[in-house]
Amino acid sequence: MASIFEVALGQDFQRLHPMLQKRFGVDTEAGYGCVGHGVFSEVRRGAWWTVPFLRLGAYRNILFPDQGNDIPFTIENYPYIDGFGRPTVTFVRTLELPSSKRRRFDATMVHSERRGGIVDYLGTHQHLATDLELEVLADGSLHLQSGAQRFYEGFAGFTFPAFCTGTADLYESFDDIRGMFTIQMQVRNPVVGFLFGYRGEFTFTYPSLSGTTIPAHLKPLREESRE
Repeated sequence: MASIFEVALGQDFQRLHPMLQKRFGVDTEAGYGCVGHGVFSEVRRGAWWTVPFLRLGAYRNILFPDQGNDIPFTIENYPYIDGFGRPTVTFVRTLELPSSKRRRFDATMVHSERRGGIVDYLGTHQHLATDLELEVLADGSLHLQSGAQRFYEGFAGFTFPAFCTGTADLYESFDDIRGMFTIQMQVRNPVVGFLFGYRGEFTFTYPSLSGTTIPAHLKPLREESRE
């Protein structure tokens, strides 16, 4: 069974750097997960008026207002089948900030046949969903860009106006000389501009899956069927 990223990229998946093919080839049938350890050389946020927005996101592990340099982090990608029978991959990034403060970005991704691509659920409760555009660049790196954001809670379901959200651009590549993955991401709003971003590098281990069990702390606290 192909991973959700291989399904989304089709033949372009083979154009990815081989190490990125392994990283984004995680699937329950592949039998492994990916756990990365590295350092963000820079984590930064926008101007002071972005802080309330970022603080709000911190409640659900979506964004946060902290910034700094040389921040250790882990990224955990585990495949599993969610409560609605969908192949799912976790994208949980945990940052170890000074004074023992810990921050997380939580995301779970599924492939949606109805929407024709990957849907990225943001945060601990999958209240926010966005479509991802995937692009393989000439050097074998991967560019992921978020689209419009949809909010789901109870009977409510709507798409946010563009000026109320941010577009995330994430780039991942592999440095053959140093044997390191590199990552950079920025979130921009069409009105206020830059909101948040980071860049860094990491290495990966590939733990074997035990049946369908993944670490419980990586799963969302609530699952959303609407895509």
